[in-house]
Amino acid sequence: MSRGWLPNLTSPALPYLISEQEQERLGSSGLKSLRVLALLGAGISGLLGSSTIAFSDEAEHGLECPSYPWPHKGILSSYDHASIRRGHQVYQQVCASCHSMSLISYRDLVGVAYTEEETKAMAAEIEVVDGPNDEGEMFTRPGKLSDRFPQPYANEQAARFANGGAYPPDLSLITKARHNGQNYVFALLTGYHDPPAGVSIREGLHYNPYFPGGAIAMPKMLNDGAVEYEDGTPATEAQMGKDVVTFLTWAAEPEMEERKLMGFKWIFVLSLALLQAAYYRRLKWSALKSRKLVLDIVN
Repeated sequence: MSRGWLPNLTSPALPYLISEQEQERLGSSGLKSLRVLALLGAGISGLLGSSTIAFSDEAEHGLECPSYPWPHKGILSSYDHASIRRGHQVYQQVCASCHSMSLISYRDLVGVAYTEEETKAMAAEIEVVDGPNDEGEMFTRPGKLSDRFPQPYANEQAARFANGGAYPPDLSLITKARHNGQNYVFALLTGYHDPPAGVSIREGLHYNPYFPGGAIAMPKMLNDGAVEYEDGTPATEAQMGKDVVTFLTWAAEPEMEERKLMGFKWIFVLSLALLQAAYYRRLKWSALKSRKLVLDIVN
């Protein structure tokens, strides 16, 4: 029943809503029981309403993802650079066939995950269309450090055609572009399973409770042993998810370590300034606070 038309059975006006004959028949104990039943019914209605809202919100926005203990979340914590390197390997071998990272250049990897020589060799493996030359024609050349990561598709229409109408998003800022970014991306990558009873998924889609609507076009990509890490780390599903999310987090916030270091330096300098100000205040006011005034009320 709806709550809007129920009378306030706990108010003093209740006796006026019931006839005198009914009041005499029910008595005080009957009125109390009626009030309890009314409150109980209103509470159940509210609980069912809130549950319906929660279920509809989960279906619309996806299941709330857990909070994971990322090692770089601390105030003075830094990135795990070995994990960034492994995450880049996962991106290259698993994600790059569909997802672009148009804001990242090869030179950004130097000193973070690879040496300059390793990065140059990696960039030289791709072919880049450049030009025009002196004859006004475009030409291809080996990649160099200043080049961006290659695009998997020529344009958005080609990407949608190859993925059944779905457009794979660019991953350069994906952990900043999604609510609860790191936790969401990790939960999404590792949250695939069979749909529960009563839930049907359209052909070509896959069930993932963390994705809004529960149906996602991207199939499960992280499987145990999908890549072979250079450092020998076991490539489990959770390990690959953690590494690629760390890499994507670095791509979205490459300045995080420098920002934290600069913030610590400023806090240290301001702390010294605060101590100096406190000492100067005590020095200037100590004479005034410790002075004694003698009043000669006789003369």
